Amino acid sequence: MLHTYLGETIRFDIKYKNRTSIGLSIDGYGNIVVLAPKKTPDECVIHVLEGNWDQILNKIKEMKKRMEGPQEKVYENNESFLYLGNTYPIKIVQDIAVIQERVEFEKEILHVYIKHLDKNKIKQLLKRYYYQRCKALVEERVFHYQNNFKTKPRSIRITDSKTTWGTCDSNFQLTFNWRLAMAPLEVIDYVVVHEMCHMVHLNHDRSFWRLVGKLMPDYKEKEKWLALSSWKMTV
Repeated sequence: MLHTYLGETIRFDIKYKNRTSIGLSIDGYGNIVVLAPKKTPDECVIHVLEGNWDQILNKIKEMKKRMEGPQEKVYENNESFLYLGNTYPIKIVQDIAVIQERVEFEKEILHVYIKHLDKNKIKQLLKRYYYQRCKALVEERVFHYQNNFKTKPRSIRITDSKTTWGTCDSNFQLTFNWRLAMAPLEVIDYVVVHEMCHMVHLNHDRSFWRLVGKLMPDYKEKEKWLALSSWKMTV
């Protein structure tokens, strides 16, 4: 079915179920499904759609962007980058007198202090900043959760992995992906808890997931955030 409202048109399907309220579902491709009690009048379905119109449009746009993949960065003023789950602009401060080229987060802006304008150098500085912040954040969160574990990690390393957010080997050496600095703190917490639980259960058996669930009951929501947002966690 099609419905137009405030100049925008969306396509949606209705599924009638044995339920008491109307719900909305948007899949990974932006398809909208309205879940409604049997014999629900069409005007009630439309009322719910229009009441959630902005949320639906934003979700569809986000899905389309995710399917398109990350846009190539240009490393110019006001370009947005993720940090702790939010997007912030960068401000390039170019000055030959800069003693230490670096990135600093100040007043919700990622300031890039650099001697000469060089996009590759800006990228390197941003990446180094995320490495440093990830290291500090992970170490602090490991310390926060350590009282829940008898075993302590032997080391904590930050890596540039294309396939994992974190690992724990048989020697209890923990590694974490530097891109985690772009995720909300509660998502970082989940990855930290996940890997620390591997110090007790090296595989993903039921005992492992019970322990994860005990320490973080809503861990599936954190996994969902990573699944939906990983495409934009890039410099």
